[in-house]
Amino acid sequence: MSDPDLSAHPGPMPGPSPARLSARAAIALVTDDFVPLATAPAPALRDGPDGPLGWTGYDASRARAAERTGEDESVLCGTATVDGHGCVLVVFEFGFLGGSLGRTAGDRLVAAHRAAADRRLPLVSLVATGGSRMQEGMIALGQLQRVAAATVELRAAGVPHLAVLRDPATGGGWATVGAGGDVVLALPSAQVAFAGSRVRPPEADPAAYTAEDQYAHGHVDALVPAAELRATLGRWLRLLTPTPEPTTGPGPAPAPTAPAPPPAALGSAAPPATGWDAVLAARAAGRPRADAYLDAYFTLRATIRGDRTGSVDPTVECGFGLRADGRVVAYAAQCGGATRPAGFRTAARLVRLADRLGIPVLTLIDTPGAANDAAAERAGAGPAIAEAFAAIAAARTPVTSLLIGEGGSGGALALAAPGATWAAPDAYFSVIAPELAAQILKRDPERVPETAGQLRIRPQDLVDLGVVRGIVRGAAHGTVTSSE
Repeated sequence: MSDPDLSAHPGPMPGPSPARLSARAAIALVTDDFVPLATAPAPALRDGPDGPLGWTGYDASRARAAERTGEDESVLCGTATVDGHGCVLVVFEFGFLGGSLGRTAGDRLVAAHRAAADRRLPLVSLVATGGSRMQEGMIALGQLQRVAAATVELRAAGVPHLAVLRDPATGGGWATVGAGGDVVLALPSAQVAFAGSRVRPPEADPAAYTAEDQYAHGHVDALVPAAELRATLGRWLRLLTPTPEPTTGPGPAPAPTAPAPPPAALGSAAPPATGWDAVLAARAAGRPRADAYLDAYFTLRATIRGDRTGSVDPTVECGFGLRADGRVVAYAAQCGGATRPAGFRTAARLVRLADRLGIPVLTLIDTPGAANDAAAERAGAGPAIAEAFAAIAAARTPVTSLLIGEGGSGGALALAAPGATWAAPDAYFSVIAPELAAQILKRDPERVPETAGQLRIRPQDLVDLGVVRGIVRGAAHGTVTSSE
């Protein structure tokens, strides 16, 4: 691995990794029918000897790389069927000059993005790159702008992009093709970082440059062993491309589908008698939580992880699910804890992605409120809540919300769809917790139940006030009632 032809930058190479696969081996992991794109540009001779910079020995390096790998460039692109689902497939060959991006590699990446948009086929990228090709200088670095523009076009077409990070996924390839994916998967033990192995500070923590650390900090959605990659990609392709047969030709994404129906209630069937009873029911330890609702609502689901700014909120689960009727629904679910800024940002990310793909959204509301500790404030609690409000307000795809437990103030309302929010019988919504309201009003603690009643927080009160559309019932009693 010390051959300088393998890298875009000088210096010692890291040792081999289980995640380091050739392009052909990576293709074999996920498909049996890769067909190269007929429109994929061939290596150009337009620059004359030794490329656009006249870099002495560049032509010879490319020739040796081609002989060693059997490929004519660092990027392959074609069509494929992955676990029964068609896609456009981009695959990097790290053995060809370190999987580096030059002009021809950029041409191929742009062609693949455009083919995916034109054919309405999802794009799957198997990334293994050391960065931009120094032998082509700023011409190589400029390919990142071209890829970014192609990514914008793909998103505007409503076509999803799944990125798989192999070893290594560094430099501009990570910062564009890899991190630009709607869903980002990584092979365990892969190097994933903007800084390549040869340019990192010597005192840097090596853990920061791993797929595992990127996953821990919300930049990668899942770590997927190689043996499970085909099935995992197949599951995601099913969930992100719910239309059975893709349409062809340019144009906007398909119109949003009908709203997702609210789930049936899983807990108490009777609305509470008093406001304080509503609070006690919502806070009961045995009340069904988001995971129970999601298990009952979906037959299959996959999660996205993290806010893409360095944080993960374990109290919020977001992803896409398949219902028994064959419909795909995106979901953002609060799981009962105080929601942190990362949770709001992840929910906003989920809503924006579903909106681009024309997939309806379900939100499950269950939180005592937004986290209000110093760390949450420093992480931008206010801006994160604003982002969630804005994502739902801007969504063209229908959003349905169900209050399944506590609805604490703006931290709960941020995930509620205006005009399309329902409530379970064992839930409440309040501008403030009754205890805090009593404290602000300087009332004795024994008056907290009275204060809860005055706040009119019961599900039936919320219907009367027009805050929610109705109260959901258990599956055996009909799904919803429009009023109580």
